[in-house]
Amino acid sequence: MPLRSWAVATLVALTACSGTSAGPAPVAERDRTPSQRAEPTPTATHTPRFIPPINHWVTKRPTWLGHRVLPKRPDGFGVIRPTPPLLRNRRLATMDLLPPPNDKKFHYSISKVPAEVVARSSFRKKCPVTLDELAYLNMTFWGFDHLSHTGEMIVNRSVADDVVSVFQSLFAAHFPIEEMRVVTLQEQRDPPYGDTNLTSSFECRPATGGSNWSEHAYGLAIDINPFHNPYVRGDLVLPERALAYADRGWVRPGMIFEGDVVTNAFDSIGWGWGGRWNSLKDYMHFSQNGR
Repeated sequence: MPLRSWAVATLVALTACSGTSAGPAPVAERDRTPSQRAEPTPTATHTPRFIPPINHWVTKRPTWLGHRVLPKRPDGFGVIRPTPPLLRNRRLATMDLLPPPNDKKFHYSISKVPAEVVARSSFRKKCPVTLDELAYLNMTFWGFDHLSHTGEMIVNRSVADDVVSVFQSLFAAHFPIEEMRVVTLQEQRDPPYGDTNLTSSFECRPATGGSNWSEHAYGLAIDINPFHNPYVRGDLVLPERALAYADRGWVRPGMIFEGDVVTNAFDSIGWGWGGRWNSLKDYMHFSQNGR
């Protein structure tokens, strides 16, 4: 993907190294108890920064991630595939797009959206908001590598302070997030890979499976660890390779549950959670209006 090349170039410069849902169709994997499920064997330690190789709980980022295109279903989504063994307990180290913090404290900034960020985002004139209605956030987040990182996010300016307070709570609790950055227009146009795990807010697009603007198009919704917290409607699971995470009885790091630090933090600012919906489940999705 063009983004991947851009991100790698950036990294070289910055670092050294949404009744009850029917649910997905039953598969053999989901009939097993958690103790019978074989977790992926950790591979060589991935150390994206100058640190001792002690993060044995992190699996190495596979080279095929974001490269294996899925055939499309009649509805336009990718064909659902079994979760690759390496991603059944997904714990990938964060690739630093922005310089990481120098300490273990939570840091943030709120500003106008910089021109270079606008240029690589999905913003365009037909979007339902103007640039003046949006804000650019930099926030510290905790990775699966047990390190602090700097993430970026475009949100509606009216909710910027509230969003920061949520992620401050998540950081304090060491809730792991794999990647936090702006969704690009190119990513919207890419074919389905089914393995994305991008925590983000603003994305100028219709609602999933609909024609009206998504709350993301207003910067009033946030998705967190989509792979760990997929969208599930009938036989559709998004991302398409996240079928193992449709099993909410098998608890793994990065997942979101009722009453945990993530749902409590969003409840505190009055936002709704897609995991509480009846007709479908969108475990990754939080929004100001609950839709």
